[in-house]
Amino acid sequence: MDFEFSSEHKALRDTVRRFMHEEAEPLVREADETERFPRGLFRRWGDLGLIGARYPEADGGSGMDKIADCIVREEIGRVSQAFCAAFSAHSHLGIWPIWKIGTAEQKARFFTPAVRGEVVACFGLSEPEGGSNIRAMRTKARKVDGGWRISGAKMYITNAPCADFMMLAARTAPELTASSVSLFIVPLPDPAVRIDHLRKEGLRGSETGLLAIEDLFVPDSGLLGGRVGTYPVILDSLAENRVGVAASILGVARGAFDEARRFARQREVGGRAIVEYQAIAHRLADMAAAIEAAHWMVYYGAWRVDRGDLDMSTASKVKLVASENALKVTEDAIRILGGAGIMRDHRVGMHHRDALVYVIGEGTSDIQRNIIARALGED
Repeated sequence: MDFEFSSEHKALRDTVRRFMHEEAEPLVREADETERFPRGLFRRWGDLGLIGARYPEADGGSGMDKIADCIVREEIGRVSQAFCAAFSAHSHLGIWPIWKIGTAEQKARFFTPAVRGEVVACFGLSEPEGGSNIRAMRTKARKVDGGWRISGAKMYITNAPCADFMMLAARTAPELTASSVSLFIVPLPDPAVRIDHLRKEGLRGSETGLLAIEDLFVPDSGLLGGRVGTYPVILDSLAENRVGVAASILGVARGAFDEARRFARQREVGGRAIVEYQAIAHRLADMAAAIEAAHWMVYYGAWRVDRGDLDMSTASKVKLVASENALKVTEDAIRILGGAGIMRDHRVGMHHRDALVYVIGEGTSDIQRNIIARALGED
């Protein structure tokens, strides 16, 4: 059992950390205030090979692994979880299904330029009525000559307002079964897809959309993999992405901890730096322990992905621990900063808003507990 990153992983971490500090960090405040993502980051991430970190070189990726992908997301999230949300929706949810089962034509047209950051992807799954309950999906695709006619609605879709194409989930049969849900690749913009930009309290530096889809025509070439019933691909994608999202949440916790520790060393009360007071020191100690616990959960999950045996229960454990720990760590960071913690001159408030999103997004904490509990009954 090896607990050490390889030299390649360490070099990647240093590259991402340097890039995020030098080029991305100066963009965070404006993105948070305007609620617009600096789209040029996708091209830079592509240039550095970050989008394709976990994809094989033969497919246009960087030929590394899921551990590398988690390192990338952790370092992006350490600076801005909003930026990492945009990265995640693009690099995994939007294009992983194409890499997994897409046709050669679909890979050439969408996956390859997306890995280079030349185009932006989003993933249309959640709906206003059923959230991410795939079996309750109301968006329907009807077979017609030469393709499909799709109508429905999608909600909370990251990158939708700035995306060049969407991975869209729709019901291709009336039965409430897994085999009746399929994926389609939809170029954007399209007059049949109205996208409203949603304003948020957390992840404000990413763009999120509400989509109304009215009689959208998708040719047969847009059916992912040329086959219906791709529900298992959605599940596999979500399971792996929970590990990746957990890595980005780990980054948020680290970012808040870094700022809190820095502040505690500089802020003086009664002639002493507040880090010298036991109450503050103990809070920082608890934060450090929570981050370390989440770290090992995340990279254990990544190891399981690379080994090919990640199960939904393990993915849920990773996401649950990382998100709940990050929420507590970011709140404690605000408490350490006191009044300064709710001022926008400091980023602990932004980190806390962003962490709060992920006890809800990508499957709420209670949904993760349900999945874990079901698996306990299978032993």
